[in-house]
Amino acid sequence: MQDVILKVDGITKTFPGVKALDNVSFDIRPGEVHALVGENGAGKSTLMKVLAGLHQPDGGEIVYLGEPTNVSNPLDARQKGILLIHQELSLSPELSVAENIYLGAWPTNRFGVLRKKELRRNASAALEALGCGFGPDVRVGTLSVAMQQMVEIARAEAFRANVVIFDEPTASLTDAEKEQLFHTIRGLQARGVGIVYISHKMDEIFDITDRITVLRDGQVQGTIDTADTDLNNVTRMMIGRTLDAYFVKAKAEFGAEVLRVENLTKTGLFREVSFSVREGEVLGLYGLVGAGRSEVVETVFGVRRADAGKVYWKGGDIGLPTPRQSIDMGMALVPESRKEQGLVLMMGGRENTSLPHLSMFSELSVMNKSKELAAFEKYRSALSIKTTGPDQAVSQLSGGNQQKFVLAKWLCADPKLIILDEPTRGIDVGSKSAIHELIAHLAEQGLAVVVISSEMPEVLGVSHRVLAMSEGAVVAEFGGAQMTEENLIDAVSHHRGPMVAE
Repeated sequence: MQDVILKVDGITKTFPGVKALDNVSFDIRPGEVHALVGENGAGKSTLMKVLAGLHQPDGGEIVYLGEPTNVSNPLDARQKGILLIHQELSLSPELSVAENIYLGAWPTNRFGVLRKKELRRNASAALEALGCGFGPDVRVGTLSVAMQQMVEIARAEAFRANVVIFDEPTASLTDAEKEQLFHTIRGLQARGVGIVYISHKMDEIFDITDRITVLRDGQVQGTIDTADTDLNNVTRMMIGRTLDAYFVKAKAEFGAEVLRVENLTKTGLFREVSFSVREGEVLGLYGLVGAGRSEVVETVFGVRRADAGKVYWKGGDIGLPTPRQSIDMGMALVPESRKEQGLVLMMGGRENTSLPHLSMFSELSVMNKSKELAAFEKYRSALSIKTTGPDQAVSQLSGGNQQKFVLAKWLCADPKLIILDEPTRGIDVGSKSAIHELIAHLAEQGLAVVVISSEMPEVLGVSHRVLAMSEGAVVAEFGGAQMTEENLIDAVSHHRGPMVAE
């Protein structure tokens, strides 16, 4: 593993007003998995796009297979043997698997006619080498996300790639699909392929990688062997401080009950769920995928209609509210998927902040842009949101800054209860820490907070109480010294109650 397949030396890349890469040097060895980590905006994606031919560097040199080289475009990179697998898969859903594998490089005769048999034969060989359970003629749009990812990886096999770059590859995968991906990556390793692995999930980094390179503000902070470091050291390199103050728990000073749920049931999803949360309290919900956590809070908020149960708001029975009624009462829901459920991506931060509360920002049905702008500026400052201005499309922002705008749009209505469903999913360590601090601050200001998280250290670190859910039911409640990883794992893993009724 001492030879180098690809090396970048002193790479610099500048965009208007931003130096994205500053004298970056980085190398990839055959048969290794090399992690590239850093906060959002650190330069990881820019560096990978330089390697994949999507950006041209302003300075520095790329050395590939021992020779200085220029990667002019993505097809050039693929033909050279450098493949970037994006988090947002770059496939055409209406084309077949074979057509997608060789997209942009279909085999043709001298008259430009597609050689279909050759295309199908070559694609079949790539799929068989990876052990894919589908054939070359399947339409890509009918495949699951995990299978579509295998189509992307099949390109690496088809073009005999020497370097494969994975950008947040497990973001949309189940645990079983993740293990299959890791199996595939290890197969590529065994063939001598150099793997670059970009992820915010540090457990994956320590599980599968051989070396870690840390970027901060476009500069390399260091490259270290994974076996010789730990999470605290990598975090310090990423954000300039250790994990000592990473989780911040609000002072346990509780007021009156804000929300109480009794025997809430939605057939096929969850049954007889009961809980309450008070002013100043952070209540955590933890469970494995499919436990029903998101479905419960969506039903409380009114996105789903319950089949049975009651919801009480400040002691009063409110029946089963609609989303509008929930908002008007002072309830806020930050959904699991910020891009699909939390934001209008082509709009700017100003419009996203005001969207759920148009009556607050309008007079005689005409929007008051000065009020909108004031709210935007208030929360941009309060939440330290990095954006060029009020009308920059939120699609152009990092995941952490997008999530802060989802928070901003609810905070501007002065809620009494805020429900946070996976509030730090897909964002960097620094932004996670800022959101943890915000959760504690909101609770200390008297808000009731409900936090759903699949990250056990997070839900334990920010919550005063934790409910464990399994198979659509609350199976345990922990507080104080009983809030341990062992107790939570035992509760969600060994529950053998009846399955949710269909």
